[in-house]
Amino acid sequence: MRTIKTVTRSVLPLMIVASITACSSGKPQAGLSPQQLTDSLHLVLETDRTVYTKLIVNRLQNEEKVIKASEHWKEDKALVLPAQMFRAGAEMAREKGATFSYSLLSTWPINKQNAPKTDAEKTGLDYIAANKGKNYYTEETLGGKKYFTAVYADIAVAPACVTCHNGHKDTPKKDFKIGDVMGGVVIRYPLGS
Repeated sequence: MRTIKTVTRSVLPLMIVASITACSSGKPQAGLSPQQLTDSLHLVLETDRTVYTKLIVNRLQNEEKVIKASEHWKEDKALVLPAQMFRAGAEMAREKGATFSYSLLSTWPINKQNAPKTDAEKTGLDYIAANKGKNYYTEETLGGKKYFTAVYADIAVAPACVTCHNGHKDTPKKDFKIGDVMGGVVIRYPLGS
């Protein structure tokens, strides 16, 4: 008899592959809504980000004190920060021709390029900060193209998150705690042909 965990392990990757395939082609597959697609993409992005943060950065830097993470990782011969890893993945996806996009933004960005720019981003970030556990979905038009835009909370999942953000010289907020919303993941999926 298969357990729920086993079924989840075998079915979930297929759902994610179908979602990514649909998103990459710019044409939703029958039965998958833009929200289902962005939710699936977010599941993968959030999981990878959490795993990297907890199993690599927090473990090697904070627990075992083997190597530090640094925003100047090349010069310092250090680990890439989780936010930098996330941005690098987004840039590579764009370079490989993905029609969807994703970014990590915050109303309290350390790096000003990660501040919200559109009304949907600003409204979405405010919404997820005020409504813990809820996502924000809307449609917006950018550059003459219509997009389904989803905003998901980016949560402080490890001590490495809060120590880095609270202690950074450019941080506008210095009182993050584990479990706090630190910003949001914005995923855009093109609508129409």
